[in-house]
Amino acid sequence: MLEEQFISKEYNNLPEKGSFTWSSPSNIALVKYWGKKENQIPANPSISFTLNNCKTTTTVSFTKKERKDNFSFEVYLDNEKKDDFKPKIETFFKRILPHLSFLKDYHFKIETSNTFPHSSGIASSASGMSALAACLMSIEKELNSEITDEYFIKKVSFLARLGSGSACRSLEGDIVVWGKHDEIEESSDLFGVNYPFKVHQNFKNYNDTILLVDKGEKQVSSTVGHNLMHNHPFAEQRFAQAHKNLSTLINVFKTGDLKSFIEIVESEALTLHAMMMTSMPYFILMKPNTLEIINKIWAYRKETNSKVCFTLDAGANVHVLYPENETESVLEFINNELVAYCQNGHYICDRIGFGAKLITHLI
Repeated sequence: MLEEQFISKEYNNLPEKGSFTWSSPSNIALVKYWGKKENQIPANPSISFTLNNCKTTTTVSFTKKERKDNFSFEVYLDNEKKDDFKPKIETFFKRILPHLSFLKDYHFKIETSNTFPHSSGIASSASGMSALAACLMSIEKELNSEITDEYFIKKVSFLARLGSGSACRSLEGDIVVWGKHDEIEESSDLFGVNYPFKVHQNFKNYNDTILLVDKGEKQVSSTVGHNLMHNHPFAEQRFAQAHKNLSTLINVFKTGDLKSFIEIVESEALTLHAMMMTSMPYFILMKPNTLEIINKIWAYRKETNSKVCFTLDAGANVHVLYPENETESVLEFINNELVAYCQNGHYICDRIGFGAKLITHLI
């Protein structure tokens, strides 16, 4: 499906006002997306678990306005006005205007809240941008009765990508692929798609407990981090590695091979951080407690033959991944040995989920 198929037509008889509310979750990449081309196109494919509990709920209320020469909107987080969010949303609106022709016809009130603390160090751009994109796309669906459910979700993912790359993986679940890959026919650089192949029971209801090592602001923004891949000495090898790991995961998911799953997921996490450490300028995003947790997980796995493993985003926090049948024992391990390395002892229990949901609509 080409980008032109998402171009919006001009609409007449626009409603005077209305509102939509969507919730959308975050996601955690197993094969990492790191490095992008123009227009938010990924340099390599990625695959992620959709989360369930870490989500954003967004209400977009819209009122028709007289002048159509600019964007008009206000943003609230937890009922508090957030003007510092406006530049990012303005950029998003500019990118998606060809795809949603009515954006300058309305004043929008965007009200958003997260189930996780905004300062928790969990990236809210994936959940936030996907929820916002779903609300805006719902307006177009109201205007065009020919829009199918399949087209709707693809276009929401397409729009969300233009706000935050990883947001395109949050609309569906439980496993989503983004980026063209030869072995996954429907895969696309333009939007995320549900993983189409067989998934072994071992990977159903998988758990993700997020250990909040550092709740501070990111040392380096995702945009800056991705841009550092442009002249990176190991970029091409990294992109090839991502393709290879995604190919291997297809068989891993089919057979339920947890040992190989652990090897790929942990290697991907460490490679992401290795890319940052070998870029110019270079960054070390892990903290001492991140390394303590990783070593504790390795020791526990060796002692108990557990199938627990870790992954990391571009920061210090640790996602502890483990199968459903180990929930009780791994949570005991976390409470006994890992909580001490979390900031204020904070962690979030999450598990695989199934994407965004429409909560309310009023036209």
